[in-house]
Amino acid sequence: QFSFQENGWGAALAGRLVRKCDVVNRGVSGYNTRWAKLILPRLITKSTGAESVVAVTIFFGANDSALKDLNPKQHVPLEEYAVNLRNMVQYLKSVDITEDRIILITPPPLQESAWEKECLAKGDRLNRRNATTGEYAQACVQVARDCGTDVLDLWTLMQKDQDFSSYLSDGLHLSPKGNSFLAAQLWSRLEPKLSALPSLLPYWRDVDHTDPAASLL
Repeated sequence: QFSFQENGWGAALAGRLVRKCDVVNRGVSGYNTRWAKLILPRLITKSTGAESVVAVTIFFGANDSALKDLNPKQHVPLEEYAVNLRNMVQYLKSVDITEDRIILITPPPLQESAWEKECLAKGDRLNRRNATTGEYAQACVQVARDCGTDVLDLWTLMQKDQDFSSYLSDGLHLSPKGNSFLAAQLWSRLEPKLSALPSLLPYWRDVDHTDPAASLL
């Protein structure tokens, strides 16, 4: 949901693609895969027109991996998380969105000390662990392998830089730098799928000003 805020990764992609195609944001803050699989048929239907869909991203795990005893509302067991991801991929395939157009994104790493401050400020204890989030990231990667989709392993990529805290605004959510990192990583996977798309309308200098209809209709 936050991806279309200022400096968000969704907004960055939409800016790149404004003359190519629409970037549709259907992220919902706080949701997990248990809830997402239920609403997915409302968000993407057969009538959406699979032939017009270039790519679909599925980005879950940060909420599913919340610790059960401290955050039971958002927590989803690891095995169910994997099944839910598979179900979402299978649903997309059932409405003719093929696996080569699906990109799974793992949750980012958790910076525990920063997130613990956020939890304590609300009177709570630390309700997530980076190692646990990593298990969900690994499950996401495995689902992608099994289903034949692409995958962006954000959890691993961000930790290649030893101090990944700058990628996160509060230990959990992406900072502007984290959004930029995700946008760049995602673009490297999207660009090959989008390179053949024509511009929706001609560049303004190419429009015949004496007869614009000849250029635009």
